[in-house]
Formats: sequence, structure tokens, C-alpha cells
Amino acid sequence: MQLIDKLNNFLWSYLLTYFLILIGLYLTVGTRFVQIKNFFHMFTILKGSNRSNKFGISSFQALCTTLASRVGTGNLTGVAIALNLGGIGSIFWMWIAAMIGMATSFSESTLAQVYKIIDKKGHYYGGPAYYIEKGLNMRWMGVLFSILLIISFGLVFNSVQSNSIVKAVSLAFNINSLHIGTWISITCGIIIFGGSRSVSRISEFIVPFMAMSYLSLSCWAISQNVGQIFEVLFLIIKNAFGTKEACSGMVGYSISQVMTQGIKRGLFSNEAGMGSTPNAAASASPYPPHPVSQGYIQMLGVFVDTMIICSTTAFLIIFSGVLNDTNRCLNGIELTQLAISYFFGDFGKVFIAVSTFFFSFTSIISNYCYAESNMIFLKRNNAHSLFILKIGTLIMIIFGTYAETPLVWKLADISMGCMAIINLTAIFMLSKLIFVLTKDYNSQRREGKIPVFDAKKYPKIRIKNDVWKNIK
Repeated sequence: MQLIDKLNNFLWSYLLTYFLILIGLYLTVGTRFVQIKNFFHMFTILKGSNRSNKFGISSFQALCTTLASRVGTGNLTGVAIALNLGGIGSIFWMWIAAMIGMATSFSESTLAQVYKIIDKKGHYYGGPAYYIEKGLNMRWMGVLFSILLIISFGLVFNSVQSNSIVKAVSLAFNINSLHIGTWISITCGIIIFGGSRSVSRISEFIVPFMAMSYLSLSCWAISQNVGQIFEVLFLIIKNAFGTKEACSGMVGYSISQVMTQGIKRGLFSNEAGMGSTPNAAASASPYPPHPVSQGYIQMLGVFVDTMIICSTTAFLIIFSGVLNDTNRCLNGIELTQLAISYFFGDFGKVFIAVSTFFFSFTSIISNYCYAESNMIFLKRNNAHSLFILKIGTLIMIIFGTYAETPLVWKLADISMGCMAIINLTAIFMLSKLIFVLTKDYNSQRREGKIPVFDAKKYPKIRIKNDVWKNIK
């Protein structure tokens, strides 16, 4: 446990936090503040996001798949942990991570589209491992990333998701952990054995419905304290740069702790820069038919996840007053459940339990799809290898139902950090291409055209099978 703590502390306190900020700021400037200047274009582009062809899923389905992974324990559990360990000021740094991360997500999703491949069945695959190999000609680095992603998303992160489901469901219904874990495994097994397209179809239905249900209920609770919103905003900003008691007021935290918790939990939630969502972004047949259009779509995913859903959870917890309860120091999903129960009584516990189940359930099946895409990259996509991966995923779901919450989250933080370092390095090395493509897309828009990607204009880009000839 001490080794895990030391590695975790080194990654997040001395390396990754500042690396994320520096790369994000660099990409923000290089794309000419794409997340600010073209903010409303993210919503405009949704109009054509349901269009697809036989070679890929629609941009909207890809967005729902990535939201299925993003909108999960990070929104309900991660926010509570950030508030508990870093204090109210950590929410400010979660917002900063999101705003900077929007440019990072835009960049990695654009690269995923450029370097995607198409298999014999007409399915698109791509992601960091693919653009590392083809864009940087460094397959060894792509292999290392794939292995880390398979460990993280195929195994560790699914323990995090099932852990939160068990905590929430046990508190609401007092059901045995083994029964919950077994039921989750069986349900998820049915879906992941059905293939990636079944995941996108399920996510397209469940994610918008559950997100709107959660937001509607939470916003109603927040509206009861609407007069205090500006006061809370002031406290969040004030405590982001100073010391403030966390939990029951027993311990003061430095700005480093506040920043680390906010950025760490923000990254876990929105996954910007981690290298996970590009795997789903690559599977889309985008409209407009240009890699950058999928970058805009995935940038919207970061905004929805952190700036809307995570913020809603944070305000819900703060307004409930449970952070100031000196009689207990709850952590994780229990804190969120207690907060919503303050407004809705026992129904709140049940609602959070149901929300956590669906959010985490869709995260698990989306996480598996990311792992499978990287098995294909490793050329381990035979039936035997994929069967082992699926069984391993289900075993880790059950493991998460018994593991202690701190251990599960620490393992997730380490694997997430290692993935992010490799991916951010690759994005930085391919950044010139990102800037050129962004300029091309926006230039076509200014000319009143529907942006179209012409691969012939970029002969140095190694595009296998000329996948863009299929995009009309």
C-alpha cells in the first residue's frame, strides 16, 4: 500500500497535474482558443450528428458512447471525494481541468479520426495507439499504451464502477454485495458479448435519459437555494487559492492538495487527455466529413460531463450542508446519497442508487469496448483472446464489489496517470497536424462551405486503406 501511495503522490503531485495544464494550454493557444471562440459551434454541429453510413456509427452515437464512459462514478463519487479531500476550492480546479481539457479532447479525437482504420466488416477502429504508430512511427509506444489501457479500462476502472454501484445499492436497499456483483456481471456480460455496436445503441438510449433525469432532480433541489449560488461561487474561487477545512473541519489543506484533487477527479470524470475517448471517436463516421468535426463533438462531451453534471453534483452536496456535518466524515457515493436525501428523503437514496447503477453500467460496457479496440491493435483479436478479456472484465467487476474504496481509486489513479503521460506526449508531438487541420476546417466554414477532409492535401499522413474515400 505504501508503494502505491508513493507512486500515486509522485504522479499527481509532481508530474501529471502540471503536465496536463501545460499541454492543455499549449493546445488551447495552438488551436486559437477553439473551446472559447467556437463554443457555440459544438452545439450547431449536433444537428447532423445522427448521420452515419455503413462504415461507422454516427457522431451522436460516438458521443453517447464516450459520455457513457465519462458520465459515471466520476460525476457522483469523484466529485464527493474531491470535496471531501480537497475542500470546496477543488471544484474550481475541476472547472479549470475541464476548460483546458476541452482543447485536449478536441485534439486527441481529431487525431483519432485522421489515423483510424477500417476492418473487413466495415467497422472503424482507432485511438492513441493507432496515431502513435502511424503518426509517430513508434509502434512500441503504441503497444505500451494499449497494454495500459487494457489494464485500466478492461480491468481496474470496472472495479471502480462496480464498487460505487455496490456502495449506493447497499445503502438504499441493503442487498448483499455478492448478489449485486453477480447481477452486474451477468447483465454486462450479455452486452459485451453482443459487440461494440450493441454498446453504442444502448448508450444512445440510456445516457441521455439518465443524464436528464439526474439533472432535472438535482436542479430542482439547487433551485431551492438559488439565492446562495453567487455566495457559493465566491467561496469556491476563494478557497481554490488558500487553505480551507475539508470534511468535518479537522484538517486544513494547501493549495497543492486542493488543485491536485480537483484536477485528478476532473480528469477521471471527463477523461480529457487520458486517451480513452479517442477509441470511440475513431469509430464514428463524422458529419461534416472532416476529422475536426468529431473533435468538436467530443469537446462538447467534456463540457457536458464536468461543467454541467459534475457542477450539479458539487452544488447539491454543498447546499445540503453534509460537508459541515461534524458527526461523520463520509467519502464517495455515500456523501452524494446523503446530500440528495437531504432534499428528497429516502427517495433520494433510491434515486442515486438507480442513477449510479445505470451510469456505472454504461461506463463498464464502454470501457470494455475501449479495451477490445486495443486488443485489435495488438493483433490479439482472435476469439480466444477476446474471451479471456471478457471474462477478466467480469471478474474485476466482482472484485470491485469487495475491495476497499481507497485502494480501488488509487489503482485507478495510477493507471490513468500512466496512460495520460504517453497520450499527452504523442499529442504534443503531433500538434502541428492538429493546428493545420483546425485551420483548414475553420477556413472552409468561413467560406460558407461544409468542411470536407481531402487526404490528398496531406500526402505525409499515413492513412491505411484510404478510409476517408468512404466518407461522403
